[in-house]
Amino acid sequence: MSRGETVILKEYFMIKVVRKVLVTAVVLMTCSLEVMAGTKGKESSFDWNPVMNAIIQVESGGNPRAVSGPSCGAMQITPICVRECNNILQKRKSKKRYTLNDRFDVQKSKEMFLLLQSYFNRANDVEHAIRSWNGGQHYSRKATQRYYEKVMRHMK
Repeated sequence: MSRGETVILKEYFMIKVVRKVLVTAVVLMTCSLEVMAGTKGKESSFDWNPVMNAIIQVESGGNPRAVSGPSCGAMQITPICVRECNNILQKRKSKKRYTLNDRFDVQKSKEMFLLLQSYFNRANDVEHAIRSWNGGQHYSRKATQRYYEKVMRHMK
C-alpha cells in the first residue's frame, strides 16, 4: 500500500469515528433536553384529556365563566393555583406567566393543570391528580373521596 493510500485510509476511518461521536453527542443532547423539559418517557405521551374533561364537568358543568368564591373558570382555579403555576414556571426559567383572567380560558386552565401534573405528579397517577385538584398536594383521602368518585363517574 502506498503512502497516499495509507493517508486516505486513515482519513476515512477518522471521518467514520468523528461521525459516530457526533451522532452519539446529538442523541445524548436530545435526551438531556427531554429530561430537562419534563417530556422524557410517559409524561409526554400520557393523555390527561379524559381526566381534565371529567374535572371540568364536576367543577363547573363545562361553564368557562363559572365563579364560586375565589375559584373561577371551567376548572374552578384559585388564585393560589395560578401563583403556584407561576412559581413552577419561574423555577423552570420560563418567561411565561399566567394571570387570574387566564382561569376563564379553558385551554389555559388545562395548561395549568398539566403544568401542575408535570411538577407534582411525574408518575401520572390519575387518582393523585384528581384528589390533589380537589384537596391540594397534601390532600386527605377521606376528604376527597366523594369528589374522586364523581370525577371517576364522569370519566366512564
